[in-house]
Parts: sequence; structure tokens; C-alpha cells
Amino acid sequence: MLATDSLHTIQLPSFTPKHPDIAPPSPTEITTKWFAAFQDVLASPSDLAARLPTIMHTDCWWRDKLGLSWDFRTLRGIDAVRDYLTTYQPSLKLRPENLAKPGNRYTPKIDVPMDGLEWIEAMFDWESTVGRGKGIIRLAQGDDAQWKGYMVYTALQEIKGHEERIGHRRPHGGKNSLEGGGNWAERREREKEFVDEEPTVVCIGAGQAGLNMAARFKALGVPCLVIDMNDRIGDNWRKRYRTLVTHDPAHFTHMAYLPFPPTWPIFTPKDKLADWFEAYASLLELNVWMRSTITASTYDDASHTWTATVERRDAAGNKTTRVLHPRHIIMCTGHSGKPKVPNFPNQASFKGKLYHGSAHKDASQIPAAELASKRVVVVGTGNSGHDIAQNYHEAGAGSVTLLQRRGTYVISALDGKGIFMMHEGLYDEDGPPTLDADIYGESLPHAVAFALNVDFTRRVAAVEAATLAGLKKAGFALDAGPDGSGLMRKYLTRGGGYYIDVGASQLIADGKINVVRSEGGIASFSPDGLVLADAASTLLPADVVVLATGYDNMKTSVAKSLGEEHAARCADVWDLDREGEIRTMWRPSGHPGLWFCGGNLAMCRIHSRTLALQVLAVELGLNRQDEPCRSLVV
Repeated sequence: MLATDSLHTIQLPSFTPKHPDIAPPSPTEITTKWFAAFQDVLASPSDLAARLPTIMHTDCWWRDKLGLSWDFRTLRGIDAVRDYLTTYQPSLKLRPENLAKPGNRYTPKIDVPMDGLEWIEAMFDWESTVGRGKGIIRLAQGDDAQWKGYMVYTALQEIKGHEERIGHRRPHGGKNSLEGGGNWAERREREKEFVDEEPTVVCIGAGQAGLNMAARFKALGVPCLVIDMNDRIGDNWRKRYRTLVTHDPAHFTHMAYLPFPPTWPIFTPKDKLADWFEAYASLLELNVWMRSTITASTYDDASHTWTATVERRDAAGNKTTRVLHPRHIIMCTGHSGKPKVPNFPNQASFKGKLYHGSAHKDASQIPAAELASKRVVVVGTGNSGHDIAQNYHEAGAGSVTLLQRRGTYVISALDGKGIFMMHEGLYDEDGPPTLDADIYGESLPHAVAFALNVDFTRRVAAVEAATLAGLKKAGFALDAGPDGSGLMRKYLTRGGGYYIDVGASQLIADGKINVVRSEGGIASFSPDGLVLADAASTLLPADVVVLATGYDNMKTSVAKSLGEEHAARCADVWDLDREGEIRTMWRPSGHPGLWFCGGNLAMCRIHSRTLALQVLAVELGLNRQDEPCRSLVV
């Protein structure tokens, strides 16, 4: 087990009612009493340290997203929580205000997330000197029979005086005049072209990250421009392989302010999603320049300003340039960087076709008579590897083989199975409003979520037992990750190592897609295939080799877009830091004025808010990027 794996592998305590024979107070009564004490403790910073043990367990957690500092923090243990609160609470004056009102899904209730662990959980609102937010509390009964705080989550939702222009604060829009530069369409064109002002923020990439970010800034009144090298909004999905559909359900993948309609399919075909992106940008009046790239950039540490030369290309190929001076650039090019394209000995001798999975389009475009004689080897057993192998099989390839180095976690997207079990009661037809679901879904420290997922992974495995048995019989190695904690841990720490099954597993079990294991991977190429790094130096014949070998660290995208000198100032992106928060993504990058936004559609919806708030706080002078502690100014 890697050091980072063991760091976030924990044993959850046993919290169960101590007097089951006596009718306890109701969850609402217990929570209301504790909540009043919680308010009193936080209202008295001078004696907070002494009083904190009266309301919190010794082994407690506090996860905070911008509530007390301008970063994501996870504190474990009463000493760490005490130090955090005594540092920030005197100036922030965070005040828990309202428990979830009756009728809300998250009014106080008892939850038993696993055998031997019972807690009361509830949602609450809070306010501070700077902003307003939401949170989740989880109370557990200790050996002394007292209900105390086991986990607290606080997440900033808005900065006072700079709230989103939505709902009751939506724009009026009803001017029957030409003031401000013409009618709506004419004013909109000036805005989109930044005729009268410069963008405060430039987002590179018009996918789910860039569009969600632009929508958040639009609502906050922060001028934002999105640039993308493609011809059309949505091309980052439209140009991917022909059979691609999302692996997450629609209930989980809504975008900010504009959820999918109820007629939307559960899993979205790539071209449909691409068209949605195009409509989304238009409906939310986002400023997007397509066929555009940054060709030169510098950053002035004194003025905290970028100078960026943007080259634009029209439909005929004519080029123009514009020099912009944004204060922030956000990399929205996906949570991965450049494709990982390994180079093997004797690779040039291979007589067949070799390419990285990112270049795959559609095997059915190959003439059927030609494809029928092809031996296809797909290197890698993540989502892309499986999807590409399935595409080649269904198109009629002579043989298709998956080359697997290490075990893969497999979970099904079929109705009633793993993916649906994962989102049950949260992101489904009967779930709460998306904002509440997002608060609840983010509220657990990752280490706690990993520990709870061990039991969940076992339950999924029982439901999917037939599929998993078929894979094992076919020689496919399964791996549920460190401690058996499953999908999310693999995604958050590795960004891969799993397959969300949309059909390839049955093809493997039926022998229609072959599996070859080689823990050492590929030793070299030969003219007719691959030489495996095993004891026998086995030759694996191939006419087509697809390297579904993943992508590099996202900071390589900075080197490509902005230059090596800017990439060198950034920390590595993804995986978990020592506290268990994802490194660099949606957080300070190490380079002032440079940020990263990526991940699946849900992550981009959720964290576009937190990142937009950090940027806004910089502009308001609340968030000092030049101080290591990123202190709050009040």
C-alpha cells in the first residue's frame, strides 16, 4: 500500500445508543439542544478552547470550504479543530443560525451509515462577517451517553454585498430604449467582444469546467471570457469517439442554474451533450471565443495582472490578435493533462497501426472486410480501454484483446446496480434539490467516506456477483482499491483504475473480448505485435494497438497553453494532500492568478461556485494570494 493510501485509511469509531431500553429524546430535541450550545461556544472566542470539548468528541472532524479560510481544509481531532477555530473565529465570527426547516430532507434525523455507527445528522445555515453558507452536522453518542459533535461541515455560498444575481436579484432586462450601446442583441455583441471593458477572468476551455465557471461569474457580475481552440462549443465532447455516452446519470450531472429537462435520458450521448453545451452558453449569455488560443503570456507579480495575446481564427482561417490583461486565468481543459504516450523499444519496427486512445474515433469507419482480419490490442483497462475494445468488437474486428497490467475496479451502470446504488436517495428522481444534495454529498471528509465505502463496495459486489465471477473466470483481475473502498477513492487519488460497465464486461465474460495479463506491461514491440514483459517474453500478435494509457498531470496543460515558466510555479494537480483534500484543483495553484477547474460534470457544477468565490474574494481584497496562510481580511 502506498504511503498516501495508508494516510487516508482509517478505522471509524463505534457510536451506538447507550441506553436502548430508555426512550431517548427525539433527534430534533437532541440536535436543537446541541445546536444552542454550538452557537454559544462559537460566540465566545475567548473561552472557545476550554468549552469546545463540551460539544465535540475528542476524535472529531471539521471539513471547511471557504467558511473560515480561503481554502479547503479537513481538520481531524479536537486539538486541530480548536487551533483552526481559535485562529479564524475571532475575526470571522461564524454564527450557526438555522437548522433545516420542517419539510427539508435534512431536518435532524438518525442515520446508520454502517453497523456499529449511528449518528444524528442535520443541515444548517450560517453567517459570518464576510458571507453566508450552509453546513451539515453529525452528532454521535459517546460512552458517557452524551450527544456531541462528531463531524461538522461548513461551505461558503455567497459573499455579503456580492450575492449572485439570481431569483429575487435577477436582472430587470426590460429596457425599451437604446441606452448602453443599442438594443439587447447589440449590447450583447459588445459584451461578448469585450468592446467596452477587459475580462477580469479568462477561462481556457469551453467544456463543462469553463462553461460552469463562466455561468458563476456571470451571476456574480465578474467579466469573464472563455476561449477554446475548437470550431464549436461542445466540440470537446462532439469530437470524441462515436459511441461515447456519459457514465454518470443526468440527475448527478446538471450544470449551474440550468438543470437538464425531465425528458433528458439518464445517460447522455456525447453529441447530445455537446449540443446542450452550445445552447447553455447561448441561454446564459456566456462570453465565448472559439477558434482562439493564447500565443504569449506574462504575469506581473506586482500588479497581479496577466498580459495575454489571444490569436483568433475565423471560419475562413483568417487570423487576428487581441492583447488582454485579465487578473485571473483558469485552466478548464479537463482534469488531466497531455495524453500519456509511452515509447517502447523497437516501436518503429511495428508494421501495424499504433495510436493513443485520445485519437480514437469509430472502428466502424474502417471497411468491414479490412477490419475482419485485424487483431486489435487495447492497452489499458479503464473506461476508455473498455469502450474502445467494445467499439472494435461491435464493428467486427477479427479479434479484440485487452492488455491488463494491474487490477481494475468494475461497477455496473445497469438499472438497479452499482452506479444507481451510489446515487440512491441523493441524485435520483426522488432526491432533494440539487443544491442540498451537493452540500450533503460534499460534507464527509474523504477519509470517512472511504471507510464507509468499504461496506458499500461489498454490497455492490453482492448485487453484481455474476458479472464479477464472469470476469474472474475470463482472467480479468479485479481490484476494489485500498481497503476495498471502491470507485471514488480510485478516481480521487489516481483519476483512473476503474471501469463503469456499459456492456464490455459481458463481452469479456463471454470470451468475445480477450484478456491478457502482464504485470510488467510491454517489454518491446516486434514487427507483428507486442513482446510482453513476462518470464516467457510472450509475443502478443497485433495489427492495431491502441494505447489507452491515460493522461499526464494537469499542470502539463499550463506548459502547453501558457509556457513552462508558469507551469513550474504550479503544484501538482489531483490526488489528496495530507488532510485529504484534492490537491490544487479548485484551490490555490501555487501561481497567483492561475487556477484549475476540472473533473466530471457534477464536480464542475459544485466547485465552480467555490472557485468563483475565491476569485471574487481576491478582487474584493478579502483573499490575499501573496500570503502563505491565505488570510482573511475583515
